[in-house]
Amino acid sequence: MKEKNDVKEEPGKTVEEKNEIIEQRYKNLEMIKTMGIDPFLEEFPDAEDIGSLKENYSEGKAAKIAGRIMARREHGKSAFVDIKDFSGRMQAYFRKDVIGDDAFELFKKLDIGDIIGVSGELFKTRTGEDTIKVSDFKVVSKSLLPLPEKWHGLKDVETRYRQRYVDLIVNDDAKEKFKTRIKLIRHIRDNLDKKGFFEVETPMMHPVSGGAAGKPFKTRHEALDMPLYLRVAPELYLKKLLVGGFEKVFEINRSFRNEGISVRHNPEFTMLEAYQAYSDCDGMMKLTEDIIRTAAKDILGAEKINFQGKEIDLTVWKKVSFADLMDTNFGIRVQDPLEDWVKKLKAKGIEIEGEKVSKTQIINIVGEMVEPQAENHPVFVVDMFKELSPLAKSKKDNPGLVDRFELYMGGMEIANAYSELNDPVDQRERFENQVKADPDAMMDEDFIRALEYGMPPAGGLGIGIDRLAMLFTDSANIREVIFFPHMRQE
Repeated sequence: MKEKNDVKEEPGKTVEEKNEIIEQRYKNLEMIKTMGIDPFLEEFPDAEDIGSLKENYSEGKAAKIAGRIMARREHGKSAFVDIKDFSGRMQAYFRKDVIGDDAFELFKKLDIGDIIGVSGELFKTRTGEDTIKVSDFKVVSKSLLPLPEKWHGLKDVETRYRQRYVDLIVNDDAKEKFKTRIKLIRHIRDNLDKKGFFEVETPMMHPVSGGAAGKPFKTRHEALDMPLYLRVAPELYLKKLLVGGFEKVFEINRSFRNEGISVRHNPEFTMLEAYQAYSDCDGMMKLTEDIIRTAAKDILGAEKINFQGKEIDLTVWKKVSFADLMDTNFGIRVQDPLEDWVKKLKAKGIEIEGEKVSKTQIINIVGEMVEPQAENHPVFVVDMFKELSPLAKSKKDNPGLVDRFELYMGGMEIANAYSELNDPVDQRERFENQVKADPDAMMDEDFIRALEYGMPPAGGLGIGIDRLAMLFTDSANIREVIFFPHMRQE
């Protein structure tokens, strides 16, 4: 008996040996063609998915499946083949005296990785394995490159990301992570739909970059002879819809930031942004908790998330004050002058570079130092400084702070929300101050004009879908949950 493993290629193969394998596959392709058979079939209709077929197994039932050959075990004039589709894996039994000499000769030209369609009837082997006894088969698509024998997650991690199509073929864990991501997005859509939100689409190319802090990608529209920016956030357009009377809107959007790549950052990422008229920051806090808790119950079966060896309890949601953390850790109070901030930080041994520095720069320098780490429950960070929030309403009892939160889970910022600023005079002043402090910042006159027509009070929410998917799939690297993450060129 000759057995073939789940893969063709041995890990120690030389380049020459690998090339010989590929060359043999091309020879098999040509031999199939000389038999008058098209190795790239146009269709194979009416195939059942393997998962449903196994779930509704019935001895002797006629069956038709299609999928990729993942293993084959030959026994002279018969052979067992493992066929895999998106829903599962099933064994197929080929016998020369059943399918005929010509068909069996064709079968011998098949390789691991080829996609085939088979018809036959179901039976169980002596070991009790569900199997289809093949009476007819078709070559659906010939595979010309061998699958890797073993997919070492750490050793070949960059190759997994670059060649995600191979990763998904051989790595069931990767496929399950993406199934979870898909379910998560579907759940969020359904949840918001039931609450009366309308899903909308807004432009991805903006004449003015705005809506969030971040360096944009710049392009140009030739016909209009004007610069455009890939959106860093859809916020301003969604709030224009609030002005127009769409009082509950959301968009699961692709946004872009021309910044660094890390285990938590990809330059192209997915966000949920939702806006509700006549709501506020507290309303968005309740909405955020509901979205995440119900998604966990629906997808994970519990109100707990296991992430990197730690359990996050979704029945407990806590708040901490950013203003209090800055005061406790650095003696910085929002009402104090800039010179006092600099003196106190230098006294703590924190270097402040440059002759001119703004409060915004200082907050960015030390803000990360007070972010909640990997707590065993979600943490809302509230009482954010106004300098970091040019689109949020100020708190009435302390105008230097805004009515905003950032949600941290597993040591990562997952969500951001606030009571939306709807005063056009205040908004213009903040934009002007932002432009003075940052030469790259831009004034969006059309957004201010929209506010001048009147925008209802509202709460706005942004949730990072990629990071939430990281939590739900226990993935330490954002690239694990993005089908095709950005990579350096090979």
